Amino acid sequence: MEGAVTEEIGETVRWGVQRRLEFIDFRLFWDGRFNRRDLAETFGISAQQASSDIAQYTALAPGNLVYDQTLKAYQRAPTYEPKLMHASAERYLLQLVAIENRWMRQEDTWFDNTPPIENVSLLRKRTDARILLHLLDAINQRGQLEIQYKSITGSPEPRRVIAPHALFHAVGRWYVRAWSTEHSDFRDYNLFRIDQAGDITAAAIDHTLDFEWMHEIDLILAPNPALSESQQAALHAEYDMTEGRLVVTKRLSQTFYLMTEHNFDVAPDTLPPGKQQLVLLNRDEVVNARTTARKLSIDAIERASR
Repeated sequence: MEGAVTEEIGETVRWGVQRRLEFIDFRLFWDGRFNRRDLAETFGISAQQASSDIAQYTALAPGNLVYDQTLKAYQRAPTYEPKLMHASAERYLLQLVAIENRWMRQEDTWFDNTPPIENVSLLRKRTDARILLHLLDAINQRGQLEIQYKSITGSPEPRRVIAPHALFHAVGRWYVRAWSTEHSDFRDYNLFRIDQAGDITAAAIDHTLDFEWMHEIDLILAPNPALSESQQAALHAEYDMTEGRLVVTKRLSQTFYLMTEHNFDVAPDTLPPGKQQLVLLNRDEVVNARTTARKLSIDAIERASR
């Protein structure tokens, strides 16, 4: 479902036709086949219009499909090459996970059949769309709002006033990065723990003072040297390393989650190599940069509030 129509189609093709041609390309690539009824039922068009779309796709990519009289379906030809979509395995797999987790319905995708899939992650409650909308509005308006939040580490007081300025995903959770008026600090709030969101008012702080968010750092990663050569080679391939190294650029505030997820926050040789497959070569630099940015941010906030 991704990608723009190529120049071969021309700029005059209507958006609806473009989407239907992309659907044909998608089904051929992932399912290996489709028929006229698939096209008609998915888009609510007539059989005649579906036939016209198929003819247009065939003219664009004559070597991509063959018609099977027995199956009464068009099948992927051996010479098939994607014409209208970006063949993203990650997008395909993420949609499978979304269907399995009940985040989206299969009919909201272009899948015909899906392979057997099992999700071994713990399912969390769904985020209330209205709460997310309030947070997005606050971000867009550079405002603040009161939320009801269930914290497991901080104050038992459930109500907080925050000024959100960004969303991010880490370790299977969605977070909102926000200024906390209660703590006079920038913090991360787990979306799954926000129960209510109130009206938006003007924010009392400039989000650009969140230096931990505004500044990035390179994390230099390598296979744990305690692993065997073959195990290290497998990690080289998995992470597409260059000369045995992987450089990942992250916001300073987000390095905490990456370090926690991969046990980079644990001193070397503390865990078995299998539990710490990668090591962070510049660990002290990352930790010190995050600490320094936090202190500079606090000092800047104090100056701005005088």
